[in-house]
Amino acid sequence: MEQHAKPRFLRFVFLASSLLAPTGCARDQLIVPRTMVSVPADGRTYTIADIARRSGRSLDSSSIESASPELRFQQKTSSTVAVLVRSPVLPGVAALHFAWRGRRYTLNARYLPIDADSHNDGLPDALHLHSPEDRQAFRSWFVALAEQEADLPGEKLPPEIDDCAALLRFAYREALVEHDDHWLTAQPEADRFASLVSVAQYHYPETRLGLNLFRVTPGAYTPADSGAFAQFADAHALLAFNAYPVSRNVHTALPGDLLFFRQLEQNSQYHSMVVTGPHADWVIYHTGPIGKQKGEVRRVAIEDLLHHPDARWRPLPGNQNFLGVYRWNLLHDGD
Repeated sequence: MEQHAKPRFLRFVFLASSLLAPTGCARDQLIVPRTMVSVPADGRTYTIADIARRSGRSLDSSSIESASPELRFQQKTSSTVAVLVRSPVLPGVAALHFAWRGRRYTLNARYLPIDADSHNDGLPDALHLHSPEDRQAFRSWFVALAEQEADLPGEKLPPEIDDCAALLRFAYREALVEHDDHWLTAQPEADRFASLVSVAQYHYPETRLGLNLFRVTPGAYTPADSGAFAQFADAHALLAFNAYPVSRNVHTALPGDLLFFRQLEQNSQYHSMVVTGPHADWVIYHTGPIGKQKGEVRRVAIEDLLHHPDARWRPLPGNQNFLGVYRWNLLHDGD
């Protein structure tokens, strides 16, 4: 009898202890807001919630797994984690998913249209690149694309690149696309892009402006500006409405900045160059048509440009034809 009673007693003790065990181990879960969270659709990162364990115990942000790439977690206190989301640039709603200890959670977000132009530069806030990582990504791609075109034989250049402004428009647009396998396989020199990371905030043409990236009229951005942007912009429009002056000292330029010149006696009075090289010591530009020839993309050391035989092309503060170093408006948040 004793031999049979002992196992039943042990089973009873085990069952009782299981029922009396703290629920924090087996049933603990996160307290997550159930209401819709609203944030501006401007590409910025926002804190949309604070989450904690129902038991009140410590919560490590690294233990939470995001299933949505725009979602990340930041430790706030030992028991509280902030939920951050990088909003898109297009309005809409989204279900944001994450998991903790095998349990799936969802936060619902509404992205509201916003028409702010904080820099009063004609570009909506949603198209400014807000993070240092995205601004560097854009610079790296813009320069790498210009360098690819400089290395190609003239007959292999994209047909659209027929002057200095076209080179800028091409590199600008392609720096903002999603550089997936399909895009890479279409490149003549895909290996040069292997180490580059694409801009994360948005991808062309999924922007608030659609295909029309370039401003072609003066003034701050307003919701009625649908006709103020176009796919085409000449060198003057790029200078006046899409970039801002940085300095007249060429040695302050960064890779991806622009040099502008004005030569009144030429058919195309405004001329642009891309600053390249790890030390911003080179420029790349398209000559535009030369006589009856199509012209070509050239790479020149800035030191050589400073001693150009024609003084009108020297990027010196005393040269009235040199308009200065300019920077794309979408990089404005970094200054």
